[in-house]
Amino acid sequence: MTKKLAGKSAILALVLAGIAAFFLLDLGSYLTLDSLKARQAEIAELLEARPLLVVGSFCLLYVLTTALSLPGATILTLAAGAIFGLWLGTLIASFASALGASLAFLSSRYLLRDWVKAKFGKRVGAIDRGIAADGPFYLLTLRLIPAFPFFLVNLAMGLTGMKLPTFYVVSQAGMLLGTLVFVNAGTQLARIESTGDILSPALIGSFVLLGLFPLLARWLIGLFKRRRIYKRWTRPRRFDRNLVVIGAGAGGLVTAYIAATVRAKVTLVEAHQMGGDCLNTGCVPSKALIRSARVAHEVRSSGDYGIAPSEPLVSFPAIMQRVREVIATIAPADSVERYTELGVDVRLGHARIVDPWTVEIADRDGGISRLTTRAIVIAAGGEPFLPDIPGLREAGALTSDTMWDALAKRDAIPERLVIVGGGPIGTEMAQAFARLGSQVTQVEGGPRILPKEDEEVSAFITDVLRREGVTILTGHQALRCVGKTLIAGSDSREKALPFDEIIVAVGRRARLTGYGLEELGIETDKTLVVNEQLQTLYPNIFACGDVAGPYQFTHFAAHQAWYAAVNALFGSFRTFRADYRVVPWTTFTDPEIAHVGHSEESAEADGVAFEVVRYDLGHLDRAVTEGANSGFVKLLVAPGKDRVLGATIVAAGAGELLAEYVLAMKHGLGLNKILGTIHAYPTMAEANKYAAGEWKKANKPEALLRWADRFHRLRRG
Repeated sequence: MTKKLAGKSAILALVLAGIAAFFLLDLGSYLTLDSLKARQAEIAELLEARPLLVVGSFCLLYVLTTALSLPGATILTLAAGAIFGLWLGTLIASFASALGASLAFLSSRYLLRDWVKAKFGKRVGAIDRGIAADGPFYLLTLRLIPAFPFFLVNLAMGLTGMKLPTFYVVSQAGMLLGTLVFVNAGTQLARIESTGDILSPALIGSFVLLGLFPLLARWLIGLFKRRRIYKRWTRPRRFDRNLVVIGAGAGGLVTAYIAATVRAKVTLVEAHQMGGDCLNTGCVPSKALIRSARVAHEVRSSGDYGIAPSEPLVSFPAIMQRVREVIATIAPADSVERYTELGVDVRLGHARIVDPWTVEIADRDGGISRLTTRAIVIAAGGEPFLPDIPGLREAGALTSDTMWDALAKRDAIPERLVIVGGGPIGTEMAQAFARLGSQVTQVEGGPRILPKEDEEVSAFITDVLRREGVTILTGHQALRCVGKTLIAGSDSREKALPFDEIIVAVGRRARLTGYGLEELGIETDKTLVVNEQLQTLYPNIFACGDVAGPYQFTHFAAHQAWYAAVNALFGSFRTFRADYRVVPWTTFTDPEIAHVGHSEESAEADGVAFEVVRYDLGHLDRAVTEGANSGFVKLLVAPGKDRVLGATIVAAGAGELLAEYVLAMKHGLGLNKILGTIHAYPTMAEANKYAAGEWKKANKPEALLRWADRFHRLRRG
């Protein structure tokens, strides 16, 4: 046995012996208010006769109790006030508690830190970096909140890289105010001689202060944080606006709408197009194209419905014209005129944050103006990522942002189309263009397309696309472009893929540059760092949508916008934590893929126990009549319960079917509730009820059914 191991064993033995003695000898019975009152006179006499002995013994008891993380520190703090009075009691309790906490800190570090580092090396490293940067502030925050168990703080901090002197000083400073409040309450407890004393103003005041202290501590933490963050800025005396919103996509529009609804003075700044990416280059045009592609597919497949099939005559310019008309139909809902009528001051130009309360706007005519505002919401959205592949830009690579204008100029659909990326956008476009007549090759570097879905879902859609003529090359990296040819490589072998157009759909990134964030010290790595209230480094600057993450969905941006708007406008009174527990998404292939909650892979990765319930659409009456009976509903359910942990639906209209499970998961409705709900016949929605029925069959009460069988046999005679 090494010396270090022997030392650890000895210290652990001493700690365990102390804890065992405390409980076996029932020493906790002495650390109660009743015991304190019973010995009050005796302790007072001893204090007068031998003050050093009493002070020293009390300090030693306090240090040992704290060092061993035993219950009773609160009673000892009250006792310090009852025995020694306010100022001497506070002095004794403050130093004794800090010293005991430091011993617990050292014990935790010596006994456990090496083991924790070996088991959770990467996580510990990240925590240590955070402690090095802001450890004293984190510790002070925890010390100011008496509701948080201090012994856990001692043990947890011992596992970090915080230095002992820092821990001691911050702990004593952070606990001082709380110690003072508790000692003061103890001085009043010592004066209770009769029931009438309970109603004394001094005692009532002490307990009111004790009850208000957590609120006071929270306020002090906020004040300290604000002063620390804003110290290099000068706050305006008055403000031009209650709120300035940067970006008029889904997140910004909803934020501005809410602000105007509650009569706040709000300015919305948009540098490009009202409606953002979703309306102009994302969801709306892509779904319009997908609809045209589905019609072409139905014409080609009409023989399945008793109608003579034919090859559709696709007019690509007409399709693109319809895409533009769809956008134009929806655009008024997101327009400057509508939002102006709602009471929003809309500015078309580029916004830059000058300081935490000032936004500079460069309008499209070259004018510059500045607005002061109490709060700012950044909703600048995202943009497609174009990888640094040799020759890619020179080949005229398109993204979801640029493809619509480029394709609108074509007289015919691209004969040869290469799509780089196997995510939802790439997969949707691969199927749509193949149905419209392009020879589509989809290149994905990973082992399968749609990697965020379960493997069987990915395999299902892969089979569908390949049957429709899409060439899918998984495990292939896009290496370079030579003219109008993409060179893709797999296992040291290269494949030349000639194209007329190439679309790159390998992901999106947040728009973070050009808004003055760097000058303010706001982190701008992949997304803005925000807390649960969507606040950035500065509590009055919020973010929502793609710039905040963690999801890049239009509906998610709109969901976050509510929290950003309400917290920005009313956060002085109450803030709300953004709720991400139930986030659905849909991939608009045919059939669609809709998902919410856990998949099998994510549940296994998180160690969540589950049962799989599956219902195939092969015998769903409406699906059969529609010729859409390939697909399934798959549920992840808590073992032995009817609680839905996740749902994946592969079906025509899966995005619509998913809503029932989203509602159930959000509001705690189990499969029994779904099974007991009448679903219209014949509808695709019956699939949800039948899936619940599959769960019920798999979890039927066998013992009860055996008794039922006996009962019925008895009834038959």
